[in-house]
Amino acid sequence: MSYAMQLLIHRGDFCHGHTLIPLALRSLLRTLSSGPRVSHSLRESYQLLQLELPDEGESSPAQVKEAYLRMAKLYHPDSGAATADEVLFARVEEAYRAVLAHQSRLQSCGGSMEDEEEKVKGVAPQHRHYLSYEGVGSGTPSQRERQYRQFRVDRAVEQVLDYRQKEHETAAAAEGALVERDVRQRSRQIKVTQAVERLVEDLIQESMSRGDFRNLSGAGKPINKFEHNPYADPMTHNLNRILIDNGYQPPWIVTQRDIREDIAQIRERLLQGRARLVDPMNPREHAQWQQLCGVVADDLMKLNKTVDNFNLIAPMLTMQMVHFSLEREIDRAEKAAIQGRQERKRERVREWEEQRREREREREKRNQHSWQGGLLAWMQNLLK
Repeated sequence: MSYAMQLLIHRGDFCHGHTLIPLALRSLLRTLSSGPRVSHSLRESYQLLQLELPDEGESSPAQVKEAYLRMAKLYHPDSGAATADEVLFARVEEAYRAVLAHQSRLQSCGGSMEDEEEKVKGVAPQHRHYLSYEGVGSGTPSQRERQYRQFRVDRAVEQVLDYRQKEHETAAAAEGALVERDVRQRSRQIKVTQAVERLVEDLIQESMSRGDFRNLSGAGKPINKFEHNPYADPMTHNLNRILIDNGYQPPWIVTQRDIREDIAQIRERLLQGRARLVDPMNPREHAQWQQLCGVVADDLMKLNKTVDNFNLIAPMLTMQMVHFSLEREIDRAEKAAIQGRQERKRERVREWEEQRREREREREKRNQHSWQGGLLAWMQNLLK
């Protein structure tokens, strides 16, 4: 380095010397870095990529990339070649990174780090980006890509279902009053609908009694339940007809019916158990009630698992159910028990009033008979 400085000083042009000093330092550092400072592992990396060693010559980034792609075609596990070897391919990747890092260090002595990073990014291979797929799939890269896309779709659907189920459960737990109000509104709508249906049925029966439907072409013939559908496959049409004739029901309908029957039995058991206990309960009755609630809690846990299975096979999201809560069922049973006791109390009061009125009527009848008998006896005495 001192020799280079002497050469620059002997020229006697310090203005040009300021420009030539970085150039001399760059060439000197490149010579020093490519000489004795090359490690043994770096030499093995150059030899593995079949490139010239740093002390024998300089390889361009394009040559390094071409050598890496050539070796990747030979040893890549998904290449299908006879020389495919996962271990050797991993060593080739490490060698490629080491050579790139070495060349970037050489070039960074004369340029900015940002330009060198852009150059390294420009020569970085991009063919490995699609080979991960989170470990999903098998086969060729195109098959793994299709399998990964389907996996992402299934995962997104499961996340949407879980989110909506949690939203339903949160709304049902936080707004019990709104749920009860909705139940009352639905019951009112059902009553109105049933009233309209009864009215329509009465009008139909009245029209049939008058003979208004006797002029129809299909009068007296059974209704064809399986009309031909031009858009349906004949095989599917026949299979559906056979299943319906044999009483087949879809699994989600059977599961929904089982859930309704089970929750009705659980509620009836809670209501009967609470109705047998007085209010307030003594310690023995309180222990009996706690034991019954524990049994019902186990039944509700099993029922909620059935609800989860039903939500997975329900054809529409609006038909899905929320979990049944033990607290809500206990509250429902206590309210029903209180209402039942009040109804029985009012019934006893009505019976007592009816008995009292019956006794008064009998007393009036006896008084009337006794008055008539006394009057008759007085008249007989008078006639005598």
